[in-house]
Amino acid sequence: MTRTRRPLVVLLASLAAGVLVVDQLTKVWAERALSESERIPLLGDLLGLTLLYNPGAALGIATGLTWVLTLAAVLVSVMIVRVSGRLGSRGWAVALGLLLGGALGNLTDRLVRDPGFAQGHVVDFIAYGTWFVGNVADIAIVVAAGLIVLLSLRGIGLDGRRHDDGTPDDVRPTPQGEADADVPGDRP
Repeated sequence: MTRTRRPLVVLLASLAAGVLVVDQLTKVWAERALSESERIPLLGDLLGLTLLYNPGAALGIATGLTWVLTLAAVLVSVMIVRVSGRLGSRGWAVALGLLLGGALGNLTDRLVRDPGFAQGHVVDFIAYGTWFVGNVADIAIVVAAGLIVLLSLRGIGLDGRRHDDGTPDDVRPTPQGEADADVPGDRP
């Protein structure tokens, strides 16, 4: 790993650890402060708090396939760790840090909570209307997905280079078409 990539890996790891800690602490709080039978409104019917143990994925999808979701979270986490050494973009470091933290947050629940190892139910407590209940890990995953879409639409690769012209992410063309920073091999 080069010196220029190390701070990006530290950023990714710090975000992932931060999301994991906040996610797990808020789940402990939710289990102590909330009940499954009650909904505490925060913004009327739009946003509230209620305790839910989710055996599946978002919106109750794959309820009987908890072990598949556990495996998917492990694979996503391993993939992020493997590609982290190729990071050249702060945006990708943030996106992958949020994604890793969210995946690890829900994976932790699946590994250690009832009904058993790799089949545990995820603690959800943030109620969005009447159609979805999530947690901090879910928020991090959704924000990461949005960032990944934006980075992809802008053509910014994991290494920080734009797919359209191969210049690094932090080098912007000026109105005259010259680069703001020297790129090796760019000038005689």
